[in-house]
Amino acid sequence: MKTSDFNYYLPKELIAQHPLEDRTNSRLLKLNRENGNIEHDHFYNIIDELNSGDVLVINNTRVIPARIYGHRKDKEELIEFLLLNHKNDTWECLVKPGKKAKIGTEIIFSDKLKGEIVNISEDGNRFIKLEYEGIFENILDKLGEMPLPPYITERLEDKDRYQTVYSKYNGSSAAPTAGLHFTKKLLEKLKEKGIEIVEVTLHVGLGTFRPVKVDNVDEHKMHSEHYVVTKEAAEKINNAKKEGRRIIAVGTTSIRTLESACDGEMLVSGSGDTDIFIYPGYEFKIVDALITNFHLPESTLIMLVAAFTSKEIILNAYKEAVKEKYRFFSFGDAMFIR
Repeated sequence: MKTSDFNYYLPKELIAQHPLEDRTNSRLLKLNRENGNIEHDHFYNIIDELNSGDVLVINNTRVIPARIYGHRKDKEELIEFLLLNHKNDTWECLVKPGKKAKIGTEIIFSDKLKGEIVNISEDGNRFIKLEYEGIFENILDKLGEMPLPPYITERLEDKDRYQTVYSKYNGSSAAPTAGLHFTKKLLEKLKEKGIEIVEVTLHVGLGTFRPVKVDNVDEHKMHSEHYVVTKEAAEKINNAKKEGRRIIAVGTTSIRTLESACDGEMLVSGSGDTDIFIYPGYEFKIVDALITNFHLPESTLIMLVAAFTSKEIILNAYKEAVKEKYRFFSFGDAMFIR
């Protein structure tokens, strides 16, 4: 299977540059995963697609303002750091320009935050050990910027528009964007209808969104991301599976969490790191339906949704979305694959 098999034509003007004023006003392409049948709707009508007893699984991670700027101790030229993941106070980062950050380089971010480059990974990412005065999250909130994807070129006035309304736990370098379509009011309506909402956590790293650089799909290596499935969440989902109720994942991050934490038949509670790579040929064990956005050509995300239907069905749906001028990517419209 070739990476180029997952390419498609996308006019630049269809890349959404800003969120809609009302999150639920996004358009919704409804796709039958078995026969490829397509219907067009709006996201505020997603409630009509869900039944009492369905379990809606959401990712409650919260994006940190992970883009920060610093300079070498002996230079004033600014260097951009994008914080990806960490163990204690040592962070793996994307650095621009990387050549300015060799091992041993001291970086000054502010009078309360500095760091030293302590290692470099095979793919060029830097590891920086941070030192700070005070509470790190407060310092980062003042210094950092939201790590919007490079295809979004317009300024985001409200940081919270790149957060889901149910975000709780800091740790992501990118938003679980399928969840951006929900409002608290819509979630309450879903609960009133008898739809069970279950939370899991997967801290989204940028590796998920990076282009696949190898020709053969099965040679691609995913970056690892940290997930948490609570005992309560596992019990609710397992009970629903036993009773034949649908499990509907909100976003590819929720799917990756559920499929990673499955022992083959049932969901297992706990935490860990996952580098699961889902592409056509994968057999899903937990998830019955998926709410998702439209993803980049040749990305691991379009490969995942193709695995949930088929390559032919998903590429045809994308072709239809382009024809109907849907909005694409992070702040774009949604799909419901059922």
